[in-house]
Amino acid sequence: GYAFEYLIETLNDSSHKKFFNVSKLGGTKYDALPYSIRVLLEAAVRNCDGFFMKKEDVMNILDWKTKQSNVEVPFFPARVLLQDFTGIPAMVDFAAMREAVKTLGGDPKKVHPACPTDLTVDHSLQIDFSKCAIQNAPNPGGGDLQKAGKLSPLKVQPKKLPCRGQTACRGSCDSGELGRNSGTFSSQIENTPILCPFHLQPVPEPETVLKNQEVEFGRNRERLQFFKWSSRVFKNVAVIPPGTGMAHQVNLEYLSRVVFEEKDLLFPDSVVGTDSHVTMVNGLGILGWGVGGIETEAVMLGLPVSLTLPEVVGCELTGSSNPFVTSIDVVLGITKHLRQVGVAGKFVEFFGSGVSQLSIADRTTIANMCPEYGAILSFFPVDNVTLKHLVHTGFSKAKLESMETYLKAVKLFRNDQNSSGEPEYSQVIQINLNSIVPSVSGPKRPQDRVAVTDMKSDFQACLNEKVGFKGFQIAAEKQKDIVSIHYEGSEYKLSHGSVVIAAVISCTNNCNPSVMLAAGLLAKKAVEAGLHVKPYIRTSLSPGGGMVTQYLSSSGVLPYLSKLGFEIVGYGCSTCVGNTAPLSEAVLNAVKQGDLVTCGILSGNKNFEGRLCDCVRANYLASPPLVVAYAIAGTVNIDFQTEPLGTDPTGKNIYLNDIWPSREEVHRVEEEHVILSMFKALKEKIEMGNKRWNSLEAPDSVLFPWDLKSTYIRCPSFFDKLTKEPAALLPIENAHVLLYLGDSVTTDHISPAGSIARNSAAAKYLTNRGLTPREFNSYGARRGNDAVMTRGTFANIKLFNKFIGKPAPKTIHFPSGQTLDVFEAAELYQREGIPLIILAGKKYGSGNSRDWAAKGPYLLGVKAVLAESYEKIHKDHLIGIGIAPLQFLPGENADSLGLSGRETFSLTFPEELAPGVTLNIQTSTGKVFSVIASFENDVEITLYKHGGLLNFVSRKFS
Repeated sequence: GYAFEYLIETLNDSSHKKFFNVSKLGGTKYDALPYSIRVLLEAAVRNCDGFFMKKEDVMNILDWKTKQSNVEVPFFPARVLLQDFTGIPAMVDFAAMREAVKTLGGDPKKVHPACPTDLTVDHSLQIDFSKCAIQNAPNPGGGDLQKAGKLSPLKVQPKKLPCRGQTACRGSCDSGELGRNSGTFSSQIENTPILCPFHLQPVPEPETVLKNQEVEFGRNRERLQFFKWSSRVFKNVAVIPPGTGMAHQVNLEYLSRVVFEEKDLLFPDSVVGTDSHVTMVNGLGILGWGVGGIETEAVMLGLPVSLTLPEVVGCELTGSSNPFVTSIDVVLGITKHLRQVGVAGKFVEFFGSGVSQLSIADRTTIANMCPEYGAILSFFPVDNVTLKHLVHTGFSKAKLESMETYLKAVKLFRNDQNSSGEPEYSQVIQINLNSIVPSVSGPKRPQDRVAVTDMKSDFQACLNEKVGFKGFQIAAEKQKDIVSIHYEGSEYKLSHGSVVIAAVISCTNNCNPSVMLAAGLLAKKAVEAGLHVKPYIRTSLSPGGGMVTQYLSSSGVLPYLSKLGFEIVGYGCSTCVGNTAPLSEAVLNAVKQGDLVTCGILSGNKNFEGRLCDCVRANYLASPPLVVAYAIAGTVNIDFQTEPLGTDPTGKNIYLNDIWPSREEVHRVEEEHVILSMFKALKEKIEMGNKRWNSLEAPDSVLFPWDLKSTYIRCPSFFDKLTKEPAALLPIENAHVLLYLGDSVTTDHISPAGSIARNSAAAKYLTNRGLTPREFNSYGARRGNDAVMTRGTFANIKLFNKFIGKPAPKTIHFPSGQTLDVFEAAELYQREGIPLIILAGKKYGSGNSRDWAAKGPYLLGVKAVLAESYEKIHKDHLIGIGIAPLQFLPGENADSLGLSGRETFSLTFPEELAPGVTLNIQTSTGKVFSVIASFENDVEITLYKHGGLLNFVSRKFS
């Protein structure tokens, strides 16, 4: 902010709070910027140091209109979010850095992450117990689970359970293939659990939960102790301990600041993290997206994230939604529209009068689903709805007042009546909320959608139609048949279309519990109006998880649901799988006697014919409130707009419109009861901690007391040779080639995740430490142990090394001529003091960001990579760890230069290393050729001269 200090203002006369008033920059240009770009601009102005963030970067963001998609800009997020054990390597490096700073004579107490860092450890624990149950073997973080046996202690739902045919996880939540970390998820952040708690939480019995927490604590004790030490000694590290038992969304929201206040300076909250659900916070007006472990670590070390200035698609919401539409309909309607438009790789930003109709839960769900439609993020600027919501999540009045004043001063507050005009977006798409119609699916397949308004005519058509997906072929003269039944002392009439099963199930609605609340409020109004459900209808309620039960109980609607017969039947996916109690004899006989097409209506996501009960031939999937409505009506053969649901005690007709809760009412109850109670509970839980976390012993020494016997956490050797001042760049002399690789070598070839093969170098290391193969765990779980990760580098069995001629994680140690594991060869070279390089083809390092894809080669002794071209992110990582990225001249490669890879290579660096400079390499066969030093700017050169980012930062601390 040094260059822009003149923009600092105080918030108001009475306040000492200050802020950068970026809206004064560039005249009218600022007002035309999308809100999300304004957040990028403020961060650039505040962090403009002339080194990482230059004045020209700030101007590029201000000129977003002409520069979008054409320039890279740095971004300093306000905080970092680490999920579970993705946080281990970064925290281990900080612990090691304290040692290094002390060795250099500095004060290790000064070593802290550069920005607030939050670790949520709740995620993996909830997910891991399903895996424990499967294998009974400790195996978090993926690994080889194909031999999954019975999921005995848990009722894990069968097959795929995406949200109504859509999922917000990458890939579908498929419990059949729990732990494969490979290929299935191209864009999955490394080692995020594949069972996503937003959609599918195996819900065990309470005692299983406790038992699992014990298993967890036992198995992960070392890592948890290390986290606890980290949260004690580092200034801005906070841990959400395991066992708070809250839904992941609540944890993410609990950590949100919305507006930061540091030393009286106000600025917008923003975040990057390894958590695959981090985009959810954009629903609260917080700019954030997911990145890999190395990027988060760089931010913690004080570096910016680099991104291409994105296009921003403005999504205008207009109109108001239909009365019988639920939140889920709206969310899926909007996401479906975005998928059709094509917003991949762009920011989406919402504006227009319809935005205020979306609750915060709706917004965060849409934002969380952005992998569905490919956007980087979906931004909802802060508005009155957000502020109201924050009152209930525990923000104080004073905090909210200064927040509102600040956001209005820098024009980051959205109003429905935008006086200054909307920003100029890259493109605008309009969605009229009125176009989203409530519908149900059925009568046999989930993909056959029927608008609620057409239900009566559609059912009629199904009776006429030939037997098939939409047909029952009932003779015309039989379509009006009525069969009387006696049930519990009264007489009732059954006909085609009569509802005999009604089940409100939440296995698909966890991602937006407000629809369950809507069902409860509908029940309350129905009971108050004197309506009831006929007793022969099998009704049931399966809330499917803690959060939904909390919604239903804290809002006070449960008694009304049970009054209509919707009693809780336990968790898990009961009715979905056909576990409803059998229908009464009277109903069964009537159905057989009259050959009736009776109906089951449920809000799960499985409705194949005969699935619920062989005699129920039509099954419809509907939203929870519609299930309650059809149960009260007793038939699907009804037009809600013109026919009453029933009569009240005075004989007056009651229509669905009379008792349907408005969206406003649902949102109000959700905010004032549910959210309030949920955040109170979480705050208490976190402040008290749970017994196990509180009693977990952890050191609070300035330096971490490394346990030399540990196979999970060890002090890495990145800093072993650190000097106070960076030495002149040493030449690379007589380097051997460790590997000679082809094109498109991915980070997975370089640093495999997943299970540790029994004959690998890592396996030998673990066996020598007394572990059995059952205890190996996965590479992902052992990321805090450099010895395992270095041995795992290039240990992928699909690695094709041209020296070997077939895929194998092997290479040749040339001085002795032996064929060895890559690690063993590298170890011999290191003992002999021989530096190493890697020869490669095009697109070296493509694929996802992997923590160890640069660190591993560095610890193997690799000094440089010589490739035809690089994946940019991986090249940044190589420089960040201190490996030189060299590039063949255009059109040249190892073949064209006649290199065999068996020679040795030497090169020297000029005193004044400049971006893109050409260097000469000399080989032992007398050949000399030129290569490009592929550094792109001064920052990269400075980092390389220091021997990488970790050394650079350690020297700053000492």
